[in-house]
Amino acid sequence: VVIVSTKFAAISEGRIIQTNTIHVSDYAQHISNRYRIKSKTAEVILRESDYTLGGMNGFVLAFTNGMMAPNAGIDASNAGHDSLIMYPASPHKTAETLRRRIFLDTGILVGVILADSRLMPGRVGTVGVAVACAGLSPVIDMRGRSDLDGKPLKVTFQAVADSMASAGNYIMGEGSQSTPYVVVRGSNIVTGGYTMPDDSMYVDPTQCIYRRSLSRS
Repeated sequence: VVIVSTKFAAISEGRIIQTNTIHVSDYAQHISNRYRIKSKTAEVILRESDYTLGGMNGFVLAFTNGMMAPNAGIDASNAGHDSLIMYPASPHKTAETLRRRIFLDTGILVGVILADSRLMPGRVGTVGVAVACAGLSPVIDMRGRSDLDGKPLKVTFQAVADSMASAGNYIMGEGSQSTPYVVVRGSNIVTGGYTMPDDSMYVDPTQCIYRRSLSRS
């Protein structure tokens, strides 16, 4: 399994915007004032978001490409002067393109995960999360299997891609490590030439505890 930094993939696709080219809308200015975010950053966040659900100083809680992403994944670090890095326009397509290119170059069927860092509710520090993947099943449905006491599991899904992304994110680091990808061997994850639907990693909004709680607050 090859785990690739989402930022690294985005840069390779030219998903960098110069702030001097950004026109700030009235609503972006409102978001900027409310959450103390640079106005041009706020504008790009809104452009890249499917929708937003509030925020706090420095952050807007956005949903993009079906997933929760503070500031829609927009990042100014390692972007150069007066530039912002966005997510790949189609993360799952990017992962599939990488998977196919690796196969053409090496003849090996690998799984590819695009990983980014994410804050967890109520916890200090970041963990990794899979923004997209290809060539592997991102979740394992554990429902119907037995726990240690023999009782059937009723709601459990194992987030394989997210677990792998978190391990990879630890190795890639958050600072100046300059490690844009890692290769994981011996994971026993089945990889192949299949792809999963783009929404296969995402829970329906009506069933997500965070979305439902935030939308009702």
